[in-house]
Amino acid sequence: MSKAAAFRALHQGRAPGDPLILPGPWDAASARVFADAGFPALATPSAGVAASLGYADGATPADEMFAAVARITRAVDVPVSADVEGGYGLAPKELVERLLEAGAVGCNLEDSEGGVLKDPHEHAAFLAEVRAAAGDRLFVNARVDTFVHGDGDPERAMERAASYVEAGADCVYPILAPPDVLPLLRAGIQGPLNALARLDGDGPSPAALGGLGATRITFGPGVQRRAAEALKGIADGLMA
Repeated sequence: MSKAAAFRALHQGRAPGDPLILPGPWDAASARVFADAGFPALATPSAGVAASLGYADGATPADEMFAAVARITRAVDVPVSADVEGGYGLAPKELVERLLEAGAVGCNLEDSEGGVLKDPHEHAAFLAEVRAAAGDRLFVNARVDTFVHGDGDPERAMERAASYVEAGADCVYPILAPPDVLPLLRAGIQGPLNALARLDGDGPSPAALGGLGATRITFGPGVQRRAAEALKGIADGLMA
């Protein structure tokens, strides 16, 4: 079984309360830590990778992002999905080729740019071209930004999600959807559903999010930021 097929299989048949947990490595060293801990797959966070490279979120040049993803995939044997933001303006075929060259088995693609939601029909057409170019070699996670840059209307989020699934997305990710909305989204969205878990204790646990309907859990840059906080504590101690 290919890594892409294995990654896709990890999303299938999951029981409520047992979502797929995908920690987010930002470099090769963090990826090895997560793989050694026993996680079956990983998902890079674009903001965490950006921070590791010295960029603000959303400002990482495409070449540096793909190079970072390649270093991560080379460091571990488990499947790695890559957050490539909005696709960096690349044509779908080139985007797919660069993801595959970097060793990724999946990708996150956002449906907003510069804080503004994209036209859902145009974005669905883009996703359909990505799917056509990738075939079954990539697991496409379509982010739905209604709760970040839109009006937070669940119905609107479900409409966008439905068009992306129809276009060939394997999973949808209504980022920052309130936990109490997840059951509604789960009922109205076909296929796997990605939810964001917070690491500050201010929100449901990953298992609880799974019970609310999430198929898989990611953490955005949360893990990288916690690691940076821990490193700051060590640095302060060395200076004491």
